[in-house]
This record gives sequence, C-alpha cells and structure tokens, in this order.
Amino acid sequence: MAEYLKGFLSPEWQFLAYVAAALVHAFLLINLVAGGALAFIWLERKVSGRIQDRLGPTRVGGKFGWLQTLADGLKLITKEDLMPEGADGMLFRMAPYVSFCASFCGYLALPFADGWVGARLNVAVFFMVAVLGIEVFGVILAGYASASKWSLFGAMREAAQVVSYEVPLGMCVVVPVLIAGTMDLVTISQMQAGWFSNWFVFHDPFTFVIFWVYFTCATASVNRAPFDLAEAESELVAGFHTEYSGLRWSIFFMAEYGSMFAVSGLAAILFFGGWNGPIPLADWLGLTDASRPLAHYFGNFLGMLNFMFKCVFGVTFMMWVRWTLPRLRIDQVMTTCLKYCTPIAAVMFVGATLWTYFLPGGLFIPRQTRYGSIREGWHLEAQQPTAVEPPAEDPLNPVARRTRAESR
Repeated sequence: MAEYLKGFLSPEWQFLAYVAAALVHAFLLINLVAGGALAFIWLERKVSGRIQDRLGPTRVGGKFGWLQTLADGLKLITKEDLMPEGADGMLFRMAPYVSFCASFCGYLALPFADGWVGARLNVAVFFMVAVLGIEVFGVILAGYASASKWSLFGAMREAAQVVSYEVPLGMCVVVPVLIAGTMDLVTISQMQAGWFSNWFVFHDPFTFVIFWVYFTCATASVNRAPFDLAEAESELVAGFHTEYSGLRWSIFFMAEYGSMFAVSGLAAILFFGGWNGPIPLADWLGLTDASRPLAHYFGNFLGMLNFMFKCVFGVTFMMWVRWTLPRLRIDQVMTTCLKYCTPIAAVMFVGATLWTYFLPGGLFIPRQTRYGSIREGWHLEAQQPTAVEPPAEDPLNPVARRTRAESR
C-alpha cells in the first residue's frame, strides 16, 4: 500500500505514504481484536450454555441473543471508574492497556493471507511468542497496584505459570521452524500449500504430538481454564482484576480473547497450513497467479476466510475445554508443566530433528520445496557446489615466477 501511495507524492513527502499505510493497518487490526472480542464473548456464552444444557443469551438481539455482548459493553462504558484507596494510581490505570497492547502487537506479524500481513518479519515466530508473553506484565501490575492481597496472589500465580509454560511453548514452536528452515510465518505457510498432507502436523508423529503440547501451553499462557489460576473466583474472588470496574475491566477480557485468537492463528500457520485449505481449491480456480491482480486478490480473500475459520475453530476448542475440565490447583498446574509438558516437548523435539534428518520428505508425500526455498533462497544456494576460481598470479611474486618457469 505504501509503495502505491508513494507514486502520488513528491520525494520529500513520501514518508506520509508509510504513515498512512501504518494507520490503515493499525485501524484494521484493532477493529479485528475489538470486534472479535464481542463475537467470542457471545460465542462463549452459547457454547457454555449448550455444554451445561441451557440456552445462553436469547432475549437481546432476536432468537440467538447476538446483541447481548453489545448491551454489556454499553453497560460497562457507563459504569463508574473506581480505584481502591491505597492503590498506585498510575500503575493501576496503566495495567489494562499494557495487557491489551501486548496482545495487539502480536497481530503485527500474523499473516492472514499471502502478503496480507502488517509487517513481514524474518523472525515473526520469535516476535509473536516474545510479544504475547509480555501480557503477563499487565497482570502483575494490576495485582501489585490494586492494594489487595487477593489480587496480588492472582498476579503471582500468573507470573509463575507464564514463566514456566514459556519453556515448553518455545520448544513446540521450534519444531515447525526446524522443518521449514525459517522463522518467517508467510514462508512457513507457503511451504504447506497443496493438499492437507503437506501440513506440518502430518509431517511426522513427533510433530503431531507436539501440537497437543503446544495447545496445552498456549491455553495456559492466555490464562484460560483449566489454567485460570490468576482469576480463580472460587478462592480469589476474581484474582488480579478484582478491584477493576467499567471499561478497564473489559479491556482485560479484550486482551484475553485477542490472545486466544493470536495463539490459534500461530497454531494454524505452524501446524495446519495457514491460509491453505485441505484441498488446493485456489490453485484449481487459478486464483494464485500474481500476474492477474484481481484473481490473486480473490485467492487471498479465500485464504483469509480459511485462515480465520481455523482461528475461530481453535478459540471454540479452548472454550469447549474450559467448560469441560475442572480448574487445576496451582501445584497441579506446575506439575503439568515441569513433569509432563517440558519432558514431552524435549523428546518430541529430538524425535522431529532425527526424522527431518533421515526422512526430510515427511510422512506421506515428498515435498517439492523444502527448507525455506520459497523465500530463503540463500539456504539452497549454500547447498549448490560453486566453482572455485584460481587466485590471480602476482607478477612480482618470486614463487609464482619460479613455478611458471618450471612448468615451461
């Protein structure tokens, strides 16, 4: 977009093209997070209602109650903004926005289709894992600044939980990076184009197992049940956000649902082909030819819908787990991480490494492109033998003159 706008501006004003493109990207992403939170809150109420054999919201917005979340949002906006006596005012007000910004920034490197990404980074996988982990600082600030021991207990639980689960989570995302040979999320998704057998989750049995470890760790990292020890309303009233009300209280939940969508999107790209469907429908329709802009646009739009369907399915699966499994105790949460997730992730990482070395083609069908050859062309170039040119002879070198004389 910026390159297109630069053609209408003089050289000294071309920086405005990048400013305009950045504002458009930020506007689209922030509305995606906010609108997604509204939809997911309604969806969670309906999912939990069905699992618990009740209807969920039905009175507001017709038969399905789809305006219930909007009504709740209006109620929260009009509520009085309270702060407990003795709280740290600046940190108390800052905490919700720190959590939301961490969740929002992860979307900058999340591609929704081929080229449809806020900022394409060579280290996008590392960027997303690192930035989404910063959300815990908002929780810690909220618990510390609330002047409440229950809020502080919830914040310390979340800190211990996130720090512990970052270790197996990092091991899980390294496996698809190892298979692809790159940390660029666009390239990783492009390498899984074609039939569903090209998805990395089917590359080998170790990657299939490590996806479930990733799902467990991702659920814990976004503070979802059965790992929601930071809230634990049965013991801590509401945990780290007990003292919050109104709009600031809702921002915490907006950050939580935004992070759920982000980790589901990362799982879709690393394991389930990203925007590529189970069948190459876009290729059959000829919608992947970049020389035809309109057809390529519709192909990307179809891929975006496919990607968002996978993300919504991942979020729905997290909701199903929440309303099915009971909340764990804090010692059980730490045991799950240290005695199960971390050793399993380490063993699966070693297994995937050996499988990739001995059977690089995968479990079903050998791939046509491997090791980041779509974008990271330097990897293939390094494998090609290059002809070594003999060094130029120095006419003033006596050894060269003597060798030349002996050859004559």
